[in-house]
Amino acid sequence: MRRTSIQASVIAAATCIIALVPVAAGGVDDEASAIFGVKLPAGYRDWRVISVAHEAGKLNDLRAILGNDVAMRAFREGTRPFPDGAIIARLAWQYVPSAENDAVFGQAQSFVAGPATNVQLSVKDSGRYADTGGWGFGQFEDGRPNRDEALLKTCFPCHARLPRTDDFVFTHYAP
Repeated sequence: MRRTSIQASVIAAATCIIALVPVAAGGVDDEASAIFGVKLPAGYRDWRVISVAHEAGKLNDLRAILGNDVAMRAFREGTRPFPDGAIIARLAWQYVPSAENDAVFGQAQSFVAGPATNVQLSVKDSGRYADTGGWGFGQFEDGRPNRDEALLKTCFPCHARLPRTDDFVFTHYAP
């Protein structure tokens, strides 16, 4: 009887520990975006530049658009749709005037990257993301995924307004 109660206690304790491990470790998907499960790829800041952009209006930011090797090859060769495995990263910073540079130039004309705002990713996997044109999306602030499902649900409807010949991608390669 005593052996059975010890075994039951050990099993119960092990079950509690196993159940709490994901909570203690922060959960399995702490690094992944909501809905799509997109994660920041290691070394993405070392990828090649596809293009740069300035988004005016209420965003008013500067953007560097980077691509992994698969995306870069597709951009350079004009391959559409993009092959599975292509990842496009958009890094954004506040667009701020530079008083220091303006003083050198003698007039207001210089703008620079201010504080970082976010990183957005588009990941091509035609099987996994069939309902969104083959693309999965993620947005990250300070290296952490934005878990706002409502926000991420706006990604594909916006991209879907683009011509299909662009495979739902805003950026054009600027060699």
